[in-house]
Amino acid sequence: MPPSPGAPIRLLGLLGLALLGGCASLTATHDAPPPDRPPTIDRAVTQATLLASYLEMLQRLVQGASAEQAEILSGARRDFETAPTPSHELRYAMVLATPGHPGTDCSKAQKLLRELIATQETLLPAERAMAFLTLQSVDQTLSLTAENQRLQVSADHTDRDRLVVLNHRLQSELDENARLHKELDDAHAKLDAIANIERALNKPKVPGGTPQ
Repeated sequence: MPPSPGAPIRLLGLLGLALLGGCASLTATHDAPPPDRPPTIDRAVTQATLLASYLEMLQRLVQGASAEQAEILSGARRDFETAPTPSHELRYAMVLATPGHPGTDCSKAQKLLRELIATQETLLPAERAMAFLTLQSVDQTLSLTAENQRLQVSADHTDRDRLVVLNHRLQSELDENARLHKELDDAHAKLDAIANIERALNKPKVPGGTPQ
């Protein structure tokens, strides 16, 4: 069966915990910068924040009403078409890959994700992990869908073959019944003819040899 709608969120949640743990470790092991120095950009914090935004989007997409789902889909598509950056492409692919809403399109999501992974050096490590996890889920969904369709086609062929056999058997029985009815009608006709002959032979004769 296809993965449940919450599967991408659970997978990304595990990744988020790992990144947030790494962020906490980095914060604990580094002293705060002196007041006169400009603040440095913590890469782990940046990735954790980015990951949290993806998780929040997926949660809204899975749990939201139809109008909100349509808004998220149209926004992700608009951002990607207007500025096709790797992050926008990943966000759009993840929306398309998420089941449970009318805009789900695993085939298109698979194409986008494979493009991203082919140039994965343009992604942050957290985005790269999300792309791999989402592609794995999409591949599994498409594989299961293809297998279900194959089984359905096989079942349809089996049902059609069985129906042909049943129809042939039914036609044979109808033909046999028709033959038996004809033989029965012929037998009745012969019996009637014999009965008429017997009645004619058994009629009493009048003088002169003519039967009455």
